[in-house]
Amino acid sequence: MPLAIITDSTCDLTAAELAKLNVEAVPLHVHFQGGTFKDWLEIDPAKIIAGVAQGAGMPSTSQPSPAEFTAAFERAIAAGADEILVITISSGVSGTFQSATIAANTAGAKVTVFDSLAASLGHGEMARVAARMRDAGKGVEEIVAALEKIRDTNFVIFTVATMDFLQKNGRVGRATAFLGGLLNVKPLLTLENGKVGPLTRARGIKKAQQEMVDRFKAYVEASSGPVVLNLIHVQDPPAAEGLRAAIDAAGVRYEFGGYHEIGAVIASHVGPNTFGLYAHVAV
Repeated sequence: MPLAIITDSTCDLTAAELAKLNVEAVPLHVHFQGGTFKDWLEIDPAKIIAGVAQGAGMPSTSQPSPAEFTAAFERAIAAGADEILVITISSGVSGTFQSATIAANTAGAKVTVFDSLAASLGHGEMARVAARMRDAGKGVEEIVAALEKIRDTNFVIFTVATMDFLQKNGRVGRATAFLGGLLNVKPLLTLENGKVGPLTRARGIKKAQQEMVDRFKAYVEASSGPVVLNLIHVQDPPAAEGLRAAIDAAGVRYEFGGYHEIGAVIASHVGPNTFGLYAHVAV
């Protein structure tokens, strides 16, 4: 029976890739400069960063409504699906999982909603794997088991140019924001149980990059199988490219998932020149 896969816009997969995967991404919203915009469809990170730099107030964000998920479910059913798998951004940072769950209760097909406990390519990679497995004839139970393995082995580390965005949007405490702004100290952050949390600090970009490389190398060496690596950034491709070059120079082996720009919703919370990596054990 046909299985539809739906995710949300914070997976940060391009429209072209989503179309190739036959996966729909329900957009989150950005509230900025007096308007409300759909992530990636009506606003991109460049507009956020430029607007704030020119003096605009900080953006805020919101999850899709249950009605928006209901509309996506109806489109999938009209296209012939009789079962739907939804993969959402972490419930620890967004109400998107809750909206999808509410909509699932009244859908005209069986709907499984999976909480990735991740963001950006953390659940973008899950959408890729789910689509590949669906196309190979695998059912929802087997796909969810694979997603759980990705969730259990997900490794994310990133740094930000300024803690202002995270602090003003309530994603970290004031003390952490203050420490992150001291004398070119770069905070290295992760997701712990689906929420943003601190790992360590480094003096300057080069040492932050080296800390990422060292931690990624240790992660790969401790992993039970091949590791898939995706590199992420906000308006800073050279930073992501430099991180990969440093990883390669350290002799770390991995399967490369690509370079990915973080979308407007997540960029609203982490700010410009954020960069880092997402990795997981291959399934």
